[in-house]
Amino acid sequence: MSEPTQLWYFENVDLFNILCPHKIKGIEDDHPMTKFKKDEFVYFPEEASHYIYMIAEGRVKIGSYLEDGKESVKAILSKGEIFGELALTGEDKRLDFAQAMDSETIVCPMTLGDMKTLMANNKPLSFKMMKLIGLRLRKTERRLESLVFKDARTRIVEFLRDEANEKGKKIGFEMMIPSHLTHKDIAALTGTSRQTVTTILNELREKNIINFDRRKILIRDMELLA
Repeated sequence: MSEPTQLWYFENVDLFNILCPHKIKGIEDDHPMTKFKKDEFVYFPEEASHYIYMIAEGRVKIGSYLEDGKESVKAILSKGEIFGELALTGEDKRLDFAQAMDSETIVCPMTLGDMKTLMANNKPLSFKMMKLIGLRLRKTERRLESLVFKDARTRIVEFLRDEANEKGKKIGFEMMIPSHLTHKDIAALTGTSRQTVTTILNELREKNIINFDRRKILIRDMELLA
């Protein structure tokens, strides 16, 4: 796991444990957990940016709508991850939408004011939040560059490498990625079609470079994943 992505993932999880309002005395009663059904929106574009959110259960899709009305998916986040953090950069209104992907998605909201107070009184926390924002913006920039300059196969292979670097677990010489993503999800994140994702993953499996099922993706050799 490369150092930048390793730091991104583990600091993100640690931030949830630090920031979940139900673990902070004095503000827990003011921030009740909110449950969302599948496909319900946590927030919409143009909505006021008053909260930072932490995922306690389920998954949340972050995306935007293009001029032709098509959906562009920027991230699919899961338990322990944080979203809505651009409110800290001066975002007055949401540029993206956040939508629950599972039947019982549970989210912990924290007001922007409470978050700023915690950061003002905790310099290490402030540093982690700024690093999280910076790394996510760089990741978005890389993704946009990939969509413009790289073909579908390269985008899918690079997505697998990124997932392995961020969330993979070393098992001997192999890398196991606990996967909550369907082929349709991967297609949305890589700007490809579900059929293309299935074809390329099957091709990689036939070459014994990866193996996968509904719960995980196993990369047998990172050097061969190209």
